[in-house]
Order: sequence, then structure tokens, then C-alpha cells
Amino acid sequence: SQGWCTMDKENGIVNKAIVKSWLMWGFFWAIFGPAVGILLSLKFNFPNFLNVEYLVFGRLRPLHINGVVFGAFSTIFFGLIYYMVPKLTGIRMHKEEWTRPLIWLWNSTLSLGFLFILLGYNKGLEVAEIPFPFTLLMWIVFILMTYQVFMTIARRKEEKIYVSLWYIIAALIWTDVNMILGNFIIPYAVPGINNASLHGLYLHYVVGLWITPAGLAAIYFFLPAAAKNPLYSHKLSLIGFWTLAFFYPFVGIHHYLYSPIADWTETIAIVTSMMLIIPVWTVVVNFFGTLKGKWHTFQTDFTIKLLIIGAALYFIGSTQGSLEALRSVQQPTHFTDFVIAHSHFTVFGGYVVFALATCYYVWPRVAGGSFDRLTAQYSTWLIISGISIMGAVLTIQGLIQGTMLMDGVDFVDSLVQMKPYWMIRTVAGLSMDIGVALVGINLYLGAKK
Repeated sequence: SQGWCTMDKENGIVNKAIVKSWLMWGFFWAIFGPAVGILLSLKFNFPNFLNVEYLVFGRLRPLHINGVVFGAFSTIFFGLIYYMVPKLTGIRMHKEEWTRPLIWLWNSTLSLGFLFILLGYNKGLEVAEIPFPFTLLMWIVFILMTYQVFMTIARRKEEKIYVSLWYIIAALIWTDVNMILGNFIIPYAVPGINNASLHGLYLHYVVGLWITPAGLAAIYFFLPAAAKNPLYSHKLSLIGFWTLAFFYPFVGIHHYLYSPIADWTETIAIVTSMMLIIPVWTVVVNFFGTLKGKWHTFQTDFTIKLLIIGAALYFIGSTQGSLEALRSVQQPTHFTDFVIAHSHFTVFGGYVVFALATCYYVWPRVAGGSFDRLTAQYSTWLIISGISIMGAVLTIQGLIQGTMLMDGVDFVDSLVQMKPYWMIRTVAGLSMDIGVALVGINLYLGAKK
């Protein structure tokens, strides 16, 4: 290499060093975040496990959530941005020399933010726990990356804007605004019940207006590329994008049914949550249709295999999420592991699996070498069996506990019935984590060879 931004025939319009660095950091967080989840699941089975001040449940849980959302998924997706945007615009990224400082700023900020969470500094809002000023530095990374992407698109050689670029643009704009709402307005300027209401919106904007459009941008790009097949339907992609943009901003309050929040806002959240079935089912049909005539590649290509399995889990988890917004369904499921099943099906089963799938496509192209197919097969089965078992177990135990509580069973007695299911969840989580680690190790060793 003759420098970070040297343009040569090998690199073309994609700077391979940039993409490689983001993905390496992403795999570090992809092992770190879920590993913290294993420690948390062990605390359900063994309450005195790691019973020290800095490793109590209340400090590890935000580490796990932020480690997966902002560490694992977001860092890998940043790397994909620097791969997809040049490909879709026909030119190199604008201000490419900014990117190396952004990589170090992002990952050092996450590291320090997580350390301060362990030390007890916490804003007390889910997915907004990282204390100031680290959230300000994270927001600066988003802003600068947004500028790079927009200027690259403005100078593009390709006239049309492909669907993946729609989702990248939307994800960055929505998150630039949402980071201000969740980290600088809600914690300091909004008291009382309004604080809870707006936090519900912020929390869901992280999921629905950041990792959802980001994950869909990735699969819209890499599924047709890996299958060497055109996208099934442009009209379905339009429906999926605009229904997500229209309905998702209103769903956040569906976690606060039966609360002092005004009933009419709860009803709007319920209706829009059900309407989210439209973009979910639409994009899944589009993905499955894209493999028309190419379904044999599902058996041989690990990018396609994981993208399609991820799409199926995304379908299950998102449909489950819409249904649990109904008042009749939320009565037995709220405050139980049924909700946790939904979040794991979507965030890990959908978006993290999407990110891992894209790495099978991108990493050999930016780092060279090839991966071991037998190891890839083992890792795929470990990931898919682990998330499937975990989601099923969490769903079942949530329904059991919810119906027990509705029958008047004492809360502590309901927990006793959950213990066998929690142990199964720990084993399933361990399977998922080992599978993720094997993906990273397999790709890294392949490149070294």
C-alpha cells in the first residue's frame, strides 16, 4: 500500500483499506456485544455470577444493547457504505482522507463510552445510555459521514439513484436528527410522561429508522449482486420504502399501552404498528422474488444463504412485533420475554445476519483470499440454530409467564417456572456467538493465506 487514499488499478473506485478497517472493527464488536449477552443470560441462571460493582446486570445490559446496535451492526454497515456508495455512484467517496480519522474516532468513542457505562455513568435511557460527551462525538461521525455520502451522490456519474442509496440516505438523515432527540433533548429538556413518550419514539427510531433502512440497503445491494439476478420489482421497492417512512415514525408509544399517556396516541401507535406489515411483507416478497430462477445458489453461496435466512427471521420477528402492539396481545406479553424474542429475531436474526452475509461477499474482494467452506457451513448452522432456538424459547416462556401473571400467580413463583427456559437460552446464545466468531476468524484466516 502506498497510502490510505492512493488510487490505483487494484482499488478502482472502492478504497479497499477503508472497507477492510471498518469490517475488522465491526467483527471485534460483533464478538464483544453478544459475548456480554452471554454473561447477562448466565446471571438469570446464577444470580451471584460476577457479583461485583462494575459487572452488575444494570451495567452490563446497556453494554450489550449498545455493543450490538452501535458496535457490531453500525460499524460493519459503515464499512459497507464505503463499498456500496462508490459502486452505485461510479466515483470514489468524497473527502476520502477524512475516513481514517473517522474510524478511530468512532471506535475509540465507543470504547470509552462503554468503559464509562461500566463505571456507572449512564443517562438512564435505553439505547441512549452512553454519557456525554461521547454521544456528541458519535453524532459528529454520523454528520461527517452523511456529508461524504451526499457529496458523493451529488457528483455521481450514474444518473439513477438505486434503491440501496434511498435507504442509505434516509438512514443517515433520520439518525442525524434522532441522535439529537435522544441524547441532547430528551435527557435534559423533557420531564415526566412526555419524557417516556418521546423516549419510546427515539428507541424505535434507532431500530426502525437506522438499522432497518441500513439493513435493507445492504440486502437490496448484495442479494442481486450475489445472485447475478435483477431486483424482482421496482414497484415493490417503492412501496416498501415509502410505507416504512410514513408509518414507522408513529409506532414508538406501542410499548406504553395502559399507561397515563393519552389513549389516542396509543391507538395511533397500534394502527401504524399493524400497518408496518406492509413494508415488511413487501420487501420480503421482493427478496424472495429476486432469486427467481436462481434458487440453486441458496445451497452454494453463503451470502445468499444468510441473506435469505435473515429475511425469513426478519419477517417472523417484525410480524411478531406488529401483533404484540395489539392491546389484547400485549396484556399477556408485556414485561415478559416474548418482547425479547421479537427484538432478537429482528436485530440479530435479521440485521446482524444481513451484515454477516455481506461480509462473505465484501471481505474476499477487499482483503483477498478465500474462506473455508466447511467452517462457513458450521458457523451458519450454529448461528441459525442458535437464534431459532432462542427466539422460540423466549416466545414460549413469555406466553407462559404472561398467562400465569394474568391468573394471579405471584411474580416470584412465575420466575421459578422460567429457569429451565433461561438455561436453554444461554446455550442457544452461546451457539450464536460461536457462529459469529467463526465467521470472522474464517474470513480473516482466509485473507492471511
